[in-house]
Amino acid sequence: MKRSIIVALLAVFAVLSLAGCRPKATSEPDQMLFIDTQYTENPFAKDENIVKFNGKYFMYYSAYYPDKDGVNRLCVGIAESDDLTNWTRVSQLLPVQEAETNAICAPGAIIRNDTLHLFYQAYGNFGTETICHATSVDGINFDHDPSNPVFTATGDWNCGRAIDAEVVDFNGRYFMYFATRDPEKKIQFQGVAAANKKSGLHAGDWTQLTDEPILKPELDWEGECIEGATTLVRGKTLYMFYAGAYNRSPQMIGVATSKDGIHFTRMSEEPFLRNGEPGSWNEMESGHPDIFKDSDGRTWLFYQGYNNAAKSWEISKTEVFWKKGKPYLPK
Repeated sequence: MKRSIIVALLAVFAVLSLAGCRPKATSEPDQMLFIDTQYTENPFAKDENIVKFNGKYFMYYSAYYPDKDGVNRLCVGIAESDDLTNWTRVSQLLPVQEAETNAICAPGAIIRNDTLHLFYQAYGNFGTETICHATSVDGINFDHDPSNPVFTATGDWNCGRAIDAEVVDFNGRYFMYFATRDPEKKIQFQGVAAANKKSGLHAGDWTQLTDEPILKPELDWEGECIEGATTLVRGKTLYMFYAGAYNRSPQMIGVATSKDGIHFTRMSEEPFLRNGEPGSWNEMESGHPDIFKDSDGRTWLFYQGYNNAAKSWEISKTEVFWKKGKPYLPK
């Protein structure tokens, strides 16, 4: 009798111990698939950026809204989640300033003290897009920066466009990564600017750091485009996950690292995350990544995809694991 009780107790303790263990890499597919059909028949949600702010998960992404004439225009959608998997659109940031031209999209957020700073592109004039800035204390209601646009790409090595802003606190200052194109508007690549940490992050606070691309397409799978950079600091290393190739090429995700925020080295000549198999939701693309580190230390790679020639866009995620300073995905 005593022996059976002891065996039963040991079994209970084993179950409890396993329940408290940190999850290991698994081949099970992630179940998240964020689909926004609030203003469109076909799902449309892309260019995502995830933060945890005031105890809530927020996703900022490119979305549609109907203007006063009922025409769908691009804006920044805002969704909330309690678990990083189930998301609900709760609001949107609309273009209201002259500097924001025809539309806004492709947001990137950073939290400083009790304020969320959102950077996004003014969209609609190909080759002259700029980066704008807005702030919020609740993650939903934003004040547009009166100095917008806060950054414009300059130099004869690019066409003047600046899109896909990614801002990160690294090596004692804020770095802003952006995508731009060559003067012929054919090849898309990465540029970088920086601002003092004590600055207001307004226009005039950002200084472009190079007169050439910091990362440009060189590998076959990268085609003619590197865009959608997203960054993560681990120790003294900055990891940049980026989208290689234009949409539907197919776009896939690579990783590069830097010690100074300016000079980057690819971790592999192969994509970190490929597009899906034929018939899958991301058959035509696994693109525009966002790397997110949660408060429990786990890291998640969010990305967009589709399988119907860009008639719709959806967002999913997969957990990223680490070994000896290198990220990897479950097989």
